[in-house]
Amino acid sequence: MKKYIKFLSVCLIGSVAITACKKSFLDVNPKGTDLESNYYKNQEEAFNGLVAIYDVVGWQGGGDLTKVNAMDAGSDDHYAGGGSATDISDLQVFSNYTLNQNIGPSSELWRAGFSGVFRANVLLTKLADVPMDDALKARYAAEAKALRAYFYFDLVRLFKNVPLLTTGVAADQIDQVEQAAPEEVYAQIEQDLKDAIAESTLPNTVDIATEGGRFTKGTVHALLGKVYLYEKKYAEAASEFALVNGTPGQPNATYGYNLVSNFADLWKTSNKFNSESILEIGHSSKSGGNWDCTACTEGNLLNIMVGPRGYEAVKPGAPDLTSGWSFLPITPDLFNAIHNDPRNAATVLNMDSLQAAGVAKYSAGYMNTGFFINKFAGHLSDKTTGGGAQELNYPQNMYEIRLADTYLMEAEALVMGSGDVNRATQLLTAVHTRAYNDGKPHPVVATMDAIKRERRLELAAEGHRWFDLVRWGDAPTVLKSKGFVAGRNEILPIPQNDLNNTKIQQSKEWGGTK
Repeated sequence: MKKYIKFLSVCLIGSVAITACKKSFLDVNPKGTDLESNYYKNQEEAFNGLVAIYDVVGWQGGGDLTKVNAMDAGSDDHYAGGGSATDISDLQVFSNYTLNQNIGPSSELWRAGFSGVFRANVLLTKLADVPMDDALKARYAAEAKALRAYFYFDLVRLFKNVPLLTTGVAADQIDQVEQAAPEEVYAQIEQDLKDAIAESTLPNTVDIATEGGRFTKGTVHALLGKVYLYEKKYAEAASEFALVNGTPGQPNATYGYNLVSNFADLWKTSNKFNSESILEIGHSSKSGGNWDCTACTEGNLLNIMVGPRGYEAVKPGAPDLTSGWSFLPITPDLFNAIHNDPRNAATVLNMDSLQAAGVAKYSAGYMNTGFFINKFAGHLSDKTTGGGAQELNYPQNMYEIRLADTYLMEAEALVMGSGDVNRATQLLTAVHTRAYNDGKPHPVVATMDAIKRERRLELAAEGHRWFDLVRWGDAPTVLKSKGFVAGRNEILPIPQNDLNNTKIQQSKEWGGTK
């Protein structure tokens, strides 16, 4: 019986698995795999190993499951949608909280996280013996450690009880791996990020034309601040975010971060790696991805997934949209919350209004509300230019962390920690004012209720809502109507395949002993 963690470890210990990488910051297209014993002979091969780690940040599973669409489906802002109650079952069962260790997003998200961890460990193990410039080697090591921290942060938030691996594990020993206490995992995450920050060769900025998407020191500070926030280390979180955010509403002199003036511009495919981007996942229309391997495409699968089914423009001026699969329709609750906010038009595609006006028409999908994600709906003007299946090759990048997000996280850390409402209000007001983009201030006094509301509207559909609700302790109340059970659904069950014939134990929340 295949055990995912074992499969990945063997694959990545025995070879450099860099086939079909999503080239978010480079133009590398290695073919096949190379035995590890013959690899890492030079700088180019070390770089390819680094590419392999970055590849996992944009993981898109063969079953069309990603971290963002899974987290959206589990939140109160979306239903799973699609064509039927069984269309991408992993999303359906997370949306209605009937998931278990055999079905749901667990297997794909566990596999993605440990794939990244194993790739990072391989590179870190091999780098010392690679003949290359010492400064460049140190930068690669800093990036690998920061990436390992990134993957472990997802794993510990999603599963709580996970193995902690910082070196390679022989294939015949992988079944003996045991889980670590969450506190140990968080301590390793912190250390990896601190080590990366301390490395002088990790740059403050990168040339986006050649290195867009690579970690900078600003990226690592932002990620460390987020880790501290989840650990409720509010003073430490606020300090890290302050380095990233600088003076609210002004360009950061060190890292160059600045809020994009027009919220709607964030979702234009021509606006990649803009001043608000802190960690961005690259996608391309030129990879030629086909149905024989949907996980291999560099296109953004979310673009085709969230568009309305059977979309057809009727009148001139109708949105330039491609017909999609109607996943993740926006709930009436989110629509009512955002409807009178200036971010509504860029966030929500109101197909029922367009159809009623005779501008465009569509076919209702499963759990249709008439409201779709406008941020990510695919556009005909972005169709593939590199062959392959058009629906698998849309080029919109995804923000993993952006400046408005870190503004609001710092505001939260301040309100929950030191109580510095003045700076927290400046941060919250900067985000809220940008939403209007009318040259007038729109102040909002920083309270947790105000921060929660602003995060929901600013970051709608970007995969943050479920994590936010769990972090705030609001998930049992907000998600109760979807079937969320307090004391269980705050984490995902460990996949059954990783429990079989191993020392890994299921979490107590899911009936286990760990």
